Formats: sequence, C-alpha cells, structure tokens
Amino acid sequence: MTGPVTVSITRHVDPDHEQQMLAWLRAGTQLSERFDGFLGSGWVRPSAGSTEWHMLYRFDSPEHLEAWNESHQRRWWLESAQGFVEEARHEQRTGIEGWFDEPSSVDVRDLRPAPVPPPRWKQMCAIFLVFFPLSVAANWASSHLLPDLVLPLRVLVSVLVMTPVMTYVALPFITRLLAPWLNKQPDARRGLG
Repeated sequence: MTGPVTVSITRHVDPDHEQQMLAWLRAGTQLSERFDGFLGSGWVRPSAGSTEWHMLYRFDSPEHLEAWNESHQRRWWLESAQGFVEEARHEQRTGIEGWFDEPSSVDVRDLRPAPVPPPRWKQMCAIFLVFFPLSVAANWASSHLLPDLVLPLRVLVSVLVMTPVMTYVALPFITRLLAPWLNKQPDARRGLG
C-alpha cells in the first residue's frame, strides 16, 4: 500500500463529557501534528440522542501512519481517555477516497464486542414453537391433498414447503417476538436466563 492513508474512527462518548472530549481531541491533534507526514484531522460531533463521534486523520504514507500509531505519545493520549471514550469502529483507507470517494481498499475493524447468542436451550424452544405447528399443518395438508403419493414423496413435498416458510417467515417472526426473552442475560444469583 502506498500513498496517503486516512483513518476513520467511531468513538462512543458519554454526553456529560463533551468538553473533556473536545480537549482530548485537541491534544491528540497537537501531538499528531509533530509527526512526519501528518496531513490533517477532523471530527464530527454526535447528532442529538447519539453518543457517536466520528473522527478522521490522515498521513501521507503507511510508514508515517505506523510511526504515529506505534508512538508512546499516541499510547499516552489514548490511555488518558480511559473511562469516558470507547472506540467502536476503526477503518483505514488509502488514496483520496478516504476523504470523498468510495474506497479502493479498506481495512475495517469493528471493535464492539460480538453479540452473545442465546443459550441453546432457548434456541431449541424457539425452533420447537415454529417447527411443531408447521410440521402438524404440513403433514395434515399433504395427507389430505396428496393421499395417493407414497410416504417418502409426501414427506419430500412437505419438507420442500416447510423449509422456506421456516427460514424466511416463521423463524424470523418468532425470533423477533421472543427477542427480549432470547437475549435476556442470565440472573447471576439464580444462574438462569
């Protein structure tokens, strides 16, 4: 990778720390200006109700960006924001597209923790709530609509109808319906979700 590199970072900041955030951003800009190849930086404050601050900074080469990224000044600056700034997304783009156009190459790291899937027993319950009534309905319909068809073919027709209905309609519906229960974190005192 050669040429200018633009880094785009999304950070979450407690709205009560806006003034602290502005001072922190100014300090980071002043520090990075002292490094070879620094081309500029900017930020966008969050819209009403949001905690996301979007920041950009740009260096003339990957080598100069690396020197800033690995510097003890940058580490000190990042550590000074512990407790009020949380990095959520980090993108690195090359060329002029970092400011204006679609990127020709992008290195994206999503730093948010991956969502925790529901416990398997909850997933099993959700699938059962969909599969059992659908299976009964499909078997009843196939036995009345296709009574002369041999059992393996009747089951095949039933499965060919049930699979897309479960995948695209029934499971997404039950998952949305049960989302509060499926995503509820276990109570530490009882060990149950």
